[in-house]
Amino acid sequence: MSPMNSHSAALTCRDTLCLIFEKLSLADLARASCVCKAWNAVASDEDMIVEAFKAPWKLLDVVGKPCSRNFWRDTGIGKFAISHRILRGDTVASLAVKYSSQVMDIKRVNNMMSDHGIYSRERLLIPITNPDILINGTCYIELDAYAKHEGAVLYPGSKPEGKLRTFSNRVTCDRGKRRVIDSLKRSMQVDDGTAQYYLSISDGDPRAALSQFSSDLSWERQTGLA
Repeated sequence: MSPMNSHSAALTCRDTLCLIFEKLSLADLARASCVCKAWNAVASDEDMIVEAFKAPWKLLDVVGKPCSRNFWRDTGIGKFAISHRILRGDTVASLAVKYSSQVMDIKRVNNMMSDHGIYSRERLLIPITNPDILINGTCYIELDAYAKHEGAVLYPGSKPEGKLRTFSNRVTCDRGKRRVIDSLKRSMQVDDGTAQYYLSISDGDPRAALSQFSSDLSWERQTGLA
């Protein structure tokens, strides 16, 4: 029965609709929002959407707002990740073992083509595959500059330092460094992470970075690795 052809005031009463809609999934809320203006006003309410987002995963809280409301459309576990602060000795392979993940999945989520990319970052996003990890957890909606997409990020045993989206601002805060990295990428014909790695081990000297890269490439060719 549609509120458009019904005489029941209950179907357009906001309080009643709230009681009904709070039990709906995100997909059903999206359908309800297309019925009429009264339903749209309730089904599109941000608090209603957030609660529907939390429910399947039994999340305690979701902090932050996405850049686009399209964020809420993807209801799969693929948008969730764990924030891992990189420590000395960490490798993509060791983190894959630690978090029971796959190396290729970690690279994909972090937009990495090379293992060298880990050395230019403060953290990596580890894709979550076990939904039990999310139970009673708090996720932070963040736009990661390296991963280049928004995700719901879990910080096990801690909270993010500073304001949200800190990681989205790190690369853009120094335009000069960005231009150097882009130049190295073109010269070396490598991905972003590799260019940043060689720049970091060369104390920011692009010529030294190119020299070190050439030396490593020559060694790989001599040993048959390239």
